[in-house]
Amino acid sequence: MDILLQQVEYRYQANTPFERLAIKDVSIDIPSGTFLAIIGHTGSGKSTILQHLNALLKPTAGKVIIGDKEITSEKKQKNLKEVRQKVGIVFQFPEHQLFEETVEKDICFGPMNFGVSEDEAKKRARIAIRQVGLSEDILDKSPFDLSGGQMRRVAIAGVLAMEPDVIVLDEPTAGLDPRGRKEIMEMFYALHQERKLSTVLVTHSMEDASRYADQIVIMHQGEVYKKGTPEEIFSSPEGLLELGLDVPEVVRFQQKIEKAFQMNFPKTCLSVEQLTEEIAALLKRGEQR
Repeated sequence: MDILLQQVEYRYQANTPFERLAIKDVSIDIPSGTFLAIIGHTGSGKSTILQHLNALLKPTAGKVIIGDKEITSEKKQKNLKEVRQKVGIVFQFPEHQLFEETVEKDICFGPMNFGVSEDEAKKRARIAIRQVGLSEDILDKSPFDLSGGQMRRVAIAGVLAMEPDVIVLDEPTAGLDPRGRKEIMEMFYALHQERKLSTVLVTHSMEDASRYADQIVIMHQGEVYKKGTPEEIFSSPEGLLELGLDVPEVVRFQQKIEKAFQMNFPKTCLSVEQLTEEIAALLKRGEQR
């Protein structure tokens, strides 16, 4: 499912004394199958964009096209249920949204709310719980008897059981230790590839943005500051640093090496493996001289 934002503006509490412009003139193209990362400071407009992706918010100007649905401020939208079924959002700390007496009932709630039969919902629950790396015997347990990491995976399984075409991740690794962050992101990336999902990741982690995304959008003060591939975004780290944003550790390390040896590598390395290869190639060229 393609998603397109065209010159989108959104004002909170529009036409009141408390009106606040959150985003303006935002144009983003998210073709089906894309892994897009949106980065920027708190208050830059990331979460406001996120809520436009399944019509939780309606633009005050511009338009959002989700599949065959066009959403504008002028049109009164009908039948947005289909959009919200096809675009699943995993909010920060999704485990706080668990409420049913068993894991199975919690995962089945969303699909059944959209008209899926109980038998089909239970079948989806068994598939989804395995997709998030948990065993089926957990389905009969209370979600509140689980560890924090397990609860988060159950909440994610509830979104996956809706069988969305697009999955939107709002800081999905918040509060996790480094190992937990890596496990969750590797899980989402595997799902992205296996199910050919469109994935939108809102994150503060430059490592996650560089490692997993095909395209990156930088938000700054409610506007799109820059967009491009990870290589294009991080090949000019000075601009990011001026905004007060970070860059991946491997990029910083590459910069230090280049400065120390007064040379430049032919490309910006986004992983330790890439940088290792470039250093090995450099040493080999030095030996051949």
